[in-house]
Amino acid sequence: MLTWALVSFCISIVFVLVTIIKLKVHPFLSLLLGAVIMGLLCGLPLPTISGELANGFGGTLTGIGIIIALGVILGQLLHESGCAEEIAAMVLRMTGQKNAPLAMNLTGYIVSIPVFFDAAFVILLNLVKNISRKGKIPFITLVTSLAVGLITTHAMVIPTPGPLAVAANMEASIAVFLIYSLIVSLPASLIGGVVYGKWLGNKPEYMNDFANSFDDEPAVEAPTGNRPSGALGVSLILLPIIMILLGTVMGQFLEKDTLPFQIFDFIGNKNIALLVGTLVAYLSLKKYLTRSFNDIIADAAASTGSILIITGAGGSFGKIINATAIGSGLKDVLGGLAGTASVGVLLVVVAFLISQVLRCAQGSTTVALVTTSAIMGPIVSGIDGASSVLVGLAICAGGIGLSLPNDSGFWVVNRFSKFSVGDTFRAWTIAGTISGVTSLVILIVLSLFSGVLPGLS
Repeated sequence: MLTWALVSFCISIVFVLVTIIKLKVHPFLSLLLGAVIMGLLCGLPLPTISGELANGFGGTLTGIGIIIALGVILGQLLHESGCAEEIAAMVLRMTGQKNAPLAMNLTGYIVSIPVFFDAAFVILLNLVKNISRKGKIPFITLVTSLAVGLITTHAMVIPTPGPLAVAANMEASIAVFLIYSLIVSLPASLIGGVVYGKWLGNKPEYMNDFANSFDDEPAVEAPTGNRPSGALGVSLILLPIIMILLGTVMGQFLEKDTLPFQIFDFIGNKNIALLVGTLVAYLSLKKYLTRSFNDIIADAAASTGSILIITGAGGSFGKIINATAIGSGLKDVLGGLAGTASVGVLLVVVAFLISQVLRCAQGSTTVALVTTSAIMGPIVSGIDGASSVLVGLAICAGGIGLSLPNDSGFWVVNRFSKFSVGDTFRAWTIAGTISGVTSLVILIVLSLFSGVLPGLS
């Protein structure tokens, strides 16, 4: 039974990949149809297929729908007010020109928490060109540092949609998930972005390229007039994160059903934290905006819609999968290792590999994270010794690297940096993969101490 379920899973995955990559079908339809095919091949009753399809979609969006919409609006506010560029300038002043690769990596790491990768990369690239020319720093080093910082937090740090979906599907504490995502992702970003980026820039073919491909397009200094400070931008990004952490921490010390507990539980709720953060951001940045708040929300809603339906469809696919023999079969197989030291490591590696294969095959980090977490969540929940936080972060890590030409991010880096395809592979695909694998190594080490470290048992 399990063997046929696995064969059916492979058939449905191939269907999803072929329809997305070759036939250019929207991932929303591909994932829903793939889920139906999976259910039919496994012999699920028709009412079960239709019911689980709806339950998976609705259940996924119940947990993360509001926060995705608010996160996109917050990112749009930071983008349109010029906060992203000012954060970069502030970090550069703190690190110094000689440490510009570090500054670009940290800027990408911070900005990508609320601002989507594509937009953040495009608006910061002009600054990268200026720094490369003024500081005589290889252009590819700075691009690598920035891009890896952006994609690492995009895949691992809340409140971006992918990590949110993973935390929800794994039923992990948002605060604990966030803390460990920062512990894991920051060194991974530095190694894949700064260390590898500097090594790449020292190669003879790159060491004298200071954005030379843009000689016909002189870099223009970003306007510094009516703009918010970088410190304000960082504060606005941190506000909802601090609220979530504060609510969780205080909840450990206050008695339940008391008024103080209810207050902190309320402000620490992810939806309330993002709502407050978005409103504070608007009030703080209002005078720097050239458009009305309604127009900004309308634009954000347009981009949010696609994210929401893809995320929901991924939840439907995962729900169908877990209604078959795969869910119970894998749980039985892995359950035999429950309580042993090896089960945590094994689940981390398995989760990473599934996510990495899906990311490589169809290109989208979000789809890979949502689908993998929907599969792994029910399996991990019933196994003693497995940490839902670490397995969830392994899924996120798998979504960082192996970006191929079927990923829109590959072409954003390629076209806006004026790289060849080969250079894009070196500066983007390999660099991101190094960050992802570094995250995996850190997670394996953490899993060895899951019974000791707080929040991982």
